[in-house]
Amino acid sequence: MKYALVIFETHESRSGIKSDPAAHRKAYETWIGQIAAAGKLISGDALATDPPTAVTVRKATDGASTVAEGPAHAGEETLGGWFVIDVADRAEAVELAKALATPETVEIWPLLETA
Repeated sequence: MKYALVIFETHESRSGIKSDPAAHRKAYETWIGQIAAAGKLISGDALATDPPTAVTVRKATDGASTVAEGPAHAGEETLGGWFVIDVADRAEAVELAKALATPETVEIWPLLETA
């Protein structure tokens, strides 16, 4: 099954990124490298989050669009990126997410199978 590991930066992780970016990057590279070496990594991308540069477009039922600077859901946690993995089941996805050594939040989402 394919899952998205959706990474959210936290205040704690952003502090670590700023204080020692090399150590933070090494922890990520080690974690994702282990997933890739096991043949479970499909893809992944990181977002530019410092400073946050998102723009949000909302579409109303009448077809009107509104555009606002910033993420759709501003708050303590900021969307940082995602990885797509292919694993046996949800439990394996959870175990891989738990192995991340940095203090981010990881949401695990099953991907829809496409035709």
